[in-house]
Amino acid sequence: QVQLVETGGGLVQAGGSLRLSCTSSARNFPTYDMGWFRQAPGKERECVAVITWIGSTNTYYADSVKGRFTISRDNAKNTLYLQMNSLKPEDTAVYYCASLRGAGFTIHLRDDEYDAWGQGTQVTVSS
Repeated sequence: QVQLVETGGGLVQAGGSLRLSCTSSARNFPTYDMGWFRQAPGKERECVAVITWIGSTNTYYADSVKGRFTISRDNAKNTLYLQMNSLKPEDTAVYYCASLRGAGFTIHLRDDEYDAWGQGTQVTVSS
């Protein structure tokens, strides 16, 4: 069972930046698709960004974060990152990282496709 641990959340003013990190226990981390999801109070969990396994190396961003957020991974450190710039109050949510054994070239956006989840980290953006 893969374990994921997120760090880096916090309180920031609008326009500020945060970097989230997610460390995976997977022995073969490069072969996993990795995603960042978020859930705001009263809303459904949504996919924010995805980076696929080493065999395809694609990325996806939700329209709401495109141009402001960057997903990346350091396979040598078993770590996933989400650099969040120009933060807005509507980015306030609990952010989760998730993993899925990679195969092919499909980018998976549904949360029920991922089989390992971190505990979540709170991001709060004040106006």
